[in-house]
Amino acid sequence: MKKIAFTLMAVLLVILTGCNNQSVRHATDEPFRSVYHHSPEANWMNDPNGMFFDEATATWHLYYQYYPEATVWGPMHWAHSTSKDLIHWEHQPVAIYPDSLGTIFSGSIVIDRNNTAGFGENAIIAIYTQSEICGQHQSIAYSQDGGLTFTKYEGNPVLKGDIADFRDPKVFRDEQADCWTMILACQQEVRFYQSKDLKSWELASRFGAEYGCHGGVWECPDLVKLSDKWVLILNINPGGPFGGSATQYFVGNWDGKTFTCIDDPEETKWLDYGKDHYATVTWHNAPDNRCVAIGWMSNWQYANVVPTQAFRSQNTIARDLSLYTDDKGEIRVAVVPSPENDALLGKKITRPADACVIDLELSGTETSVITLSNSKGEKVIMTLDVHAHTFAMDRTAAGDCSFSQDFAAVTVAPLFNKHDTHHVTLFIDHCSIEAFGTNGEWAMTNLVFPSSPYNHIDVQGGKATIYDVK
Repeated sequence: MKKIAFTLMAVLLVILTGCNNQSVRHATDEPFRSVYHHSPEANWMNDPNGMFFDEATATWHLYYQYYPEATVWGPMHWAHSTSKDLIHWEHQPVAIYPDSLGTIFSGSIVIDRNNTAGFGENAIIAIYTQSEICGQHQSIAYSQDGGLTFTKYEGNPVLKGDIADFRDPKVFRDEQADCWTMILACQQEVRFYQSKDLKSWELASRFGAEYGCHGGVWECPDLVKLSDKWVLILNINPGGPFGGSATQYFVGNWDGKTFTCIDDPEETKWLDYGKDHYATVTWHNAPDNRCVAIGWMSNWQYANVVPTQAFRSQNTIARDLSLYTDDKGEIRVAVVPSPENDALLGKKITRPADACVIDLELSGTETSVITLSNSKGEKVIMTLDVHAHTFAMDRTAAGDCSFSQDFAAVTVAPLFNKHDTHHVTLFIDHCSIEAFGTNGEWAMTNLVFPSSPYNHIDVQGGKATIYDVK
């Protein structure tokens, strides 16, 4: 996990000995390389960072935590990929390297349309954590070429830490307050800071003491407006509902300085009920006022040892977030595959493949069981239990689980609404299954490592339509 702080000597060693080497090796026959999920060309990746949409070129920018020297976590850089459709990704050169102030941890990007920071109108400004032996601090860098290259601000850091875990700034423009707001993860709370110029920051408020899960350190916060409410997204490690890392959220109100939660303090709301959905953050400047999110598809319990070869980790598919009200009147976040994913759907096929999409219509009155299996006897069993009001995914016999005692698991999502017919969509790729419930009322993301693709499906209590991936 990101708690490790490297000494200044280690940071300088990275700078002086090959930080321009962007890959250790490439593999053309990588058995678990995804077909339609973003992954690094080679080596280690974790949190998505600094995502923004450039409307001038209709380009989605995705930066991410990256170690260019190995397939395990190491001194962090910001790597960079771009896409026109959120499906096909082009790898760009590494965007931000470590320096004498520390390694480059997670953060965000804003477009400074009115030149408040003095780096130019419409400058692309990255705000990120630098981690070194003396602590964690926030720094900024600016780009004048659309986010391809960055110049670090000579006055860094712009906000010095006063505690051990002081990181992952998410910044947004608050037009009503006429300032920039930074949400910062600080151990097991978040702090809100405000600035006129992205350089000088003042503490505005705190949140978190009495709400949510506190089983581990809070990371990668985000604050987004959905309809007439605000949603605070917070990632936690450990403390997830099935062990390790996960993403929780809070629904409330924002008055320009303070977030006020309207949720029951006794309930933790999870954005995804799988074991492999973490560091979820949203795109700045997404078109049509959409709230588009993406997560890191892994878990800190075993991320360094999953059985991929030339690379480790991939991202989830892009997801659009909105609000809905459940049968008990509780406001929750709906998570649906972003509409760009519709372009994946190819012709209908009769059997599952290593990359496919499956639409399921399941009974609202009887329990349904969906089994994906292969000729090796490996299988994933999914159960929609209308009596217990749950959807469960059992991957204990899904394939290779030997690399970690924490991997074999059954994950369970509650069903908050009753339906005459439940609709479930499965996005299946070489090593992952992402499940989405009716109207996005729940989501579940799990890695799987079968020795051969699942080529058989059995559905009891419903029917399946299978689509090849274009």
